[in-house]
Amino acid sequence: MASPTPIAPAQKITTESLRGSLGFLLRVAQLRSFGHFFAVLGDEEVRPGEATVLDLIRENPGIRQGMVSKTLKIKRAQMSKMIREMEREGLVARAVPEDDRRAIELRLTKEGEAMIAGITARFPEIERRTQAALTPAEGAELRRLLIKLNGLDKTKGEDSDDPDDER
Repeated sequence: MASPTPIAPAQKITTESLRGSLGFLLRVAQLRSFGHFFAVLGDEEVRPGEATVLDLIRENPGIRQGMVSKTLKIKRAQMSKMIREMEREGLVARAVPEDDRRAIELRLTKEGEAMIAGITARFPEIERRTQAALTPAEGAELRRLLIKLNGLDKTKGEDSDDPDDER
């Protein structure tokens, strides 16, 4: 019987081609950010997507569920599932507006307000950890460029070049 092939010692890995991929770099940055999120908020039972939904509703009481989905690029089916779960947990209240019976308006409950207040109070620590390798000026520039890249610098009602906005 042949002996197993020995495991090679740690190799130096080159990432030159990946460094040229904006998508790869954004994904790795997202994973690092999520790691910091869970390191700081691991005691909370909330995922990053849920925290952003709660925070958007906090900033925009009565926002329509479809607008939350569109703004955060969350598929409608996934958004519906998430909101149902948040409603079941007593964090979000849904209401159908009189002017459009097909729409759903969202507001935080007192429990939801308390939860997102506790979470957002810890956001600065997540940001500090996420940007630790950058100077304050580099962090500000990266944020400015990501806002531009994601079309978040446009005012409400401006045309978007995002193909997802066509739906």
